[in-house]
Amino acid sequence: MSQLFSPHDIGPLHLKNRIVIAPMCQYSAEHGNATDWHLIHLGHLALSGAGLLILEATAVTPEGRISPTDLGLWNEANEHALGEVLRKLRQHSAMPVAIQLSHAGRKASSRAPWEGGQLIALQDGGWDTLAPSAIPHLPHEAPPHALDASGLARIQQAFVDAALRAHRIGIDAIELHAAHGYLLHQFLSPLSNQRSDEYGGSLENRMRFPLAVFDAVRAVLPPGMALGLRLSATDWVDGGWDVAQSVVFGQALKARGCHFLHVSSAGISPLQQIPLGPGYQVPLAEQLKHEVGLPTIAVGLVTEPEQAEAIIASGRADLVALARAMLYDPRWPWHAAAALGARVDAPPQYWRSQPRGVSQLFGDVKIGQR
Repeated sequence: MSQLFSPHDIGPLHLKNRIVIAPMCQYSAEHGNATDWHLIHLGHLALSGAGLLILEATAVTPEGRISPTDLGLWNEANEHALGEVLRKLRQHSAMPVAIQLSHAGRKASSRAPWEGGQLIALQDGGWDTLAPSAIPHLPHEAPPHALDASGLARIQQAFVDAALRAHRIGIDAIELHAAHGYLLHQFLSPLSNQRSDEYGGSLENRMRFPLAVFDAVRAVLPPGMALGLRLSATDWVDGGWDVAQSVVFGQALKARGCHFLHVSSAGISPLQQIPLGPGYQVPLAEQLKHEVGLPTIAVGLVTEPEQAEAIIASGRADLVALARAMLYDPRWPWHAAAALGARVDAPPQYWRSQPRGVSQLFGDVKIGQR
């Protein structure tokens, strides 16, 4: 039996298989509101047969958007728009849906990738950014404003409010975004956090605000809703955040009732030296899985069914997430099931698509011809 297609639980949430669709920003919202693009895009992915779909980084405040066209969940209009997309998805797919809640910090006010991804100046429609310290991401950029106590409290409450909105519209799990150089990661890394108060300096202090956000969100969610976190396990920069600190952070999260870790890397500094290659982040996930003991998602250049199967079968991670590979092939789980001799959920309208010579992938009904 394929281990990739075996069931697994992340806290209270049961998944039919170990394939996770990673969050992928679409830069296609209007004032934070989901649009028809999200219905089309997520509709493809919700029919893929994966075990879990995680929605893109969703800003908890307007200034926390990466770009002006980021998805948001900071007001009732955002909640209604995303709720309508989810309602329509639910009519045709029972796939569990999670959402990644985020604040971009000093990497906010940026153009979409296909527009260059650079910081948008105030005179061009950008906005002031916020961070632990007044240190820009790139040397030529305007420095962000260092957050004071009232700013920290406001952002923490914004995460709570967004989590409650996610619960109201029927989201199954929440992933807090502490990776890729965004605000919670900025607090963790000594490269971006050079505060001299209780939120900076020591590892304990640098973890304080991300853990406070986790605690506040956990406190308002019902026990049946899964809550996890995505982290960059290393900055890939000497003197930055690293896997040893990630283990300590993961252990603190586990003690607070965290249900899963989604292990990525990098994003905090242009000086990063990333050893790109197939499955290059899997060793990070493997170390955190064994030293922290939480259900762990591996991600990063996992593209082939046999590769994903080996990661799960060897115990290196509990689940495998795909992003770009899923954009390229939204039916990746179907093709993986065919390659590995497994079965996958698919809508009955598509059962006739099963190729000849492939053991039964879909359903229990043989489709005749008329």
